[in-house]
Amino acid sequence: MATQPGTGEKPKTKLAIRTEHLTKIFSQRLIAVNDMNLEVPQGSVFGLLGPNGAGKTTTLRLLLGLQRPTAGRAEVFGKSCGPNAVGVRSQIGYLPTNPRLPGNLRPIEYLDLLGKLSRLPRQVRKPRISALLRAVGLLGATDQRIHTFSTGMCTRLGLAASLVGDPPLLLWDEPTAGLDPTARRFTLDLIRELGKTKTVVVATHILSDIDQICDHLGVMHEGRMIFAGSMQIMKQRLRRDGFSLELEGDAENIRLLANEVNNMEGIEAHLGAGQTLLVRIANERSRSLSLAEVLKLIDVKNLSLQAVHSGQNATENAYLQLLQEEEAHGFHR
Repeated sequence: MATQPGTGEKPKTKLAIRTEHLTKIFSQRLIAVNDMNLEVPQGSVFGLLGPNGAGKTTTLRLLLGLQRPTAGRAEVFGKSCGPNAVGVRSQIGYLPTNPRLPGNLRPIEYLDLLGKLSRLPRQVRKPRISALLRAVGLLGATDQRIHTFSTGMCTRLGLAASLVGDPPLLLWDEPTAGLDPTARRFTLDLIRELGKTKTVVVATHILSDIDQICDHLGVMHEGRMIFAGSMQIMKQRLRRDGFSLELEGDAENIRLLANEVNNMEGIEAHLGAGQTLLVRIANERSRSLSLAEVLKLIDVKNLSLQAVHSGQNATENAYLQLLQEEEAHGFHR
């Protein structure tokens, strides 16, 4: 990053979102967001990653001012968030998970209503609605009532609704949930395109979505932000090189194989999705010799090797490593 003339210092990154010790506790017993400090750079596509129940949706609702924090604070473009922060909400386009839409209206009627609520003049509102319906692929459904829409069509209309006011910040909660492969690809392409001109925060539990579209991410676990930074830094956290081995054979033999590989000095293994063995190798160990030893064990266990991937699943491995470290350190906080 270039330095400011005459100062020798790097200019500060402009932030779309900043939180300080943000905390939300429900009913004095459920800690949904736990002492969160987060910075989201302007112009980034930021992935808010974590399993269901990690606190992602609550975080978005706090930023929108739909819920009051128990402690701490949040800012959007330097202005405090809260129930009365109407100016902040006007800067945000929000897509909830599985949006509930007025089924008796048609798409144009619904978007026109939102445009009026946003105080957009007719000469701006009408062409923008047409452009949005075209962009989300719903021009052919303008005469249908929303209650006849499929899940994918409702999500597309929800995307358009979040863009009616042309906000600089988008908060999208599980935008690919329940979509078929075609609709999911469309949504990811749209996020990638919007990221060229806006700040987009995508809350999801789907690692592959994050890997395809995001340049920054935050990882949440049980209400805590356990990592926030660039995708590059996330992947650099992996201390060991590794392989992904796709296997075929008896599930019990694959489990025993993982246990035996874990007992090898300088090598760790755990089971991934399907019949996949993820192998991590310490830096001081030879990758080729380590792989040869593991392949020999595969033959001993009467398993069939279907494919070997090197350097793949870096995001998944880094994510799993973060969760393991968080669980290991939890007792010491």
